[in-house]
Amino acid sequence: MERNRSDGNAKIGRSPSGAAVIRADVTEALTRAFFAEWARSGYSGLSLERVARSAGVGKAALYRRWPEKAVMASDLLSRVGLTITDVGEQGSLEEDLTAVLFAIRRVLRHPLVRRIVTDLHAEIERAPALDRAIRPFQRARRERINTLLDRAIERKEVSPFIDRETAADLIAAPLYWRLAVLGGRSDRDHIRRLARMLAAALCANE
Repeated sequence: MERNRSDGNAKIGRSPSGAAVIRADVTEALTRAFFAEWARSGYSGLSLERVARSAGVGKAALYRRWPEKAVMASDLLSRVGLTITDVGEQGSLEEDLTAVLFAIRRVLRHPLVRRIVTDLHAEIERAPALDRAIRPFQRARRERINTLLDRAIERKEVSPFIDRETAADLIAAPLYWRLAVLGGRSDRDHIRRLARMLAAALCANE
């Protein structure tokens, strides 16, 4: 009975097989509470007990989904981070870059996300468990940039010998610096200018 109450006070808390039901609305409440708590307290001060309390559920509901803080951070950040560069074929390198930059901007314009991302980069060197949890989805995000570069190579817009690691750094860094570090703004004209400049830089790579 206690498990049923902890997962959103559901009257029916078990599947026919006896396993606890994972309710989507509870997961969403925990997700919102996790990001709010992280933005408020920073990763080092983040308490999963406070997250559960803020979401209005018991601790068992949280630990049923995520056994520890680093795992929860990795899972929830991957849901944001892996979609940042998930853009389809736009017809040219410049248009692909424009779509990617708009996707990055959508994420970084959220005040909670900006605080979390900057805190993440500060904490990742001090928290080995967080580092281990985050690196795989960061690599996966780089693979999506590689897909963009592959399309540009097929269109003969960039050299097949392009430095992919530096290209990935270059694509994300200017917008991140402006929005997350400097707290600046980026309108549509800025995004298009930046995409044009990035495309020119990537095409010039030898």
